[in-house]
Amino acid sequence: MKTKLCSWGAPYVKRAAIFLTAVALVLGTASCAPATTKYHLTMAANPVEGGTAIDVTNASPYAAGTNVTIRAQAAEGYMFAYWSAPAGTFADANAAETTFTMPAQNVTVTANFILGTPIQTWYDLDAIRQNPDGHYVLVNDLDETTSGYAEVAGPAASDGKGWQPIGSVAANLSGGTWEPVNPFTGTFDGQGYEIRDLYINRPTEDGVGLFGSIDGAVIEHVGLVSVNVTGRHVVGALVGGQWTNSEVRKCYSSGTVTAMVWQVGGLVGSTDGTISASYSSATVLGGLVTGGLVGGIWVDATVENSYATGNVTAGLYYAGGLTGGNYGTIRNCYSTGFVVASMPPTGGLSAVNYGTVENSFWDTETSGQASSAGGTGKSTAEMKAISTFSGAGWSIVAVANPGTRNPSYTWNIVNGVTYPFLSWQPAS
Repeated sequence: MKTKLCSWGAPYVKRAAIFLTAVALVLGTASCAPATTKYHLTMAANPVEGGTAIDVTNASPYAAGTNVTIRAQAAEGYMFAYWSAPAGTFADANAAETTFTMPAQNVTVTANFILGTPIQTWYDLDAIRQNPDGHYVLVNDLDETTSGYAEVAGPAASDGKGWQPIGSVAANLSGGTWEPVNPFTGTFDGQGYEIRDLYINRPTEDGVGLFGSIDGAVIEHVGLVSVNVTGRHVVGALVGGQWTNSEVRKCYSSGTVTAMVWQVGGLVGSTDGTISASYSSATVLGGLVTGGLVGGIWVDATVENSYATGNVTAGLYYAGGLTGGNYGTIRNCYSTGFVVASMPPTGGLSAVNYGTVENSFWDTETSGQASSAGGTGKSTAEMKAISTFSGAGWSIVAVANPGTRNPSYTWNIVNGVTYPFLSWQPAS
């Protein structure tokens, strides 16, 4: 019986051992399986004082592929611009609140802020005059459909006078000069947006434009389109009077600009500052000192890498395709508009010149002007040839068509087809 019992129990003991071994293997395998890897999300702001970046989901670390809700909150005086990260993806990198998809690594997501108060409506634009030394950023186009147009910028505003310029100018009778009155002294970044349909009808006022006067200010990357602007002295679509240490760059204008007396330009009426990488196609009408881009360029002023294509008419004299008169520096500029005045002097590029003109040109055919006080006259064919400008040392390159841009150069041209155009400017 003893031997029989043992022989009977042995197979079951063996089976139990096999079962327990299998269970141990399964349990061992389970305990050795790698846990799902998770990665840390760090939120940052640039600049630090610009605002805060918030992980709304607030459950870091996260597995790769997790969609995390994030939010940017701008500090006073700043506005949110965009999100950035070295890895991972955003549902909308330009939205203050969006989702971020985690990559398979630890990652820092940065909310980037811009110093400036956002301008969204004509009311916002009008409010700049209350704090003229502030920093402002245009965040969308403004036109006749935008809130506030009829009240502050259209033909019915101000009893038919339209927009009231931000700042103005006044004559200093003892010094024989113009002085800025309540000028804009801050910064205005248009971010490439346009201000359209601006209407100003102030034929007895001086210092007329979107900004009547600027002093120590920077205005950049904005277009004034389809304007109808009228003033008396010192008139421009964007700026009436520009004083020393002010900069206008990457700006443009179209429409009609009129001065009843003097110093009128398609973009700027009078400058003692810097205008660069800008252009105007506006029709310009004035009495004297009338220019396609700027009326008068004074001693401390520099106008460079800019051009004008609008027609220029002076009821008296001093009419030029680019400027009515130059006492400063013109460099790497050109003009093509038709120029006419009741009496001389007139000029293809400038009517009078007591300053410096470097490597600048005008079209002798389209301007109707065979001479200019400064600059070099060229035929239309020569004005559309890259050799004219590369030979003068311009930063210029040929591109395939007018819609193509090569931003590595200041100027682009379709050789033999177009005049030079700025590499940053929007395609027409």
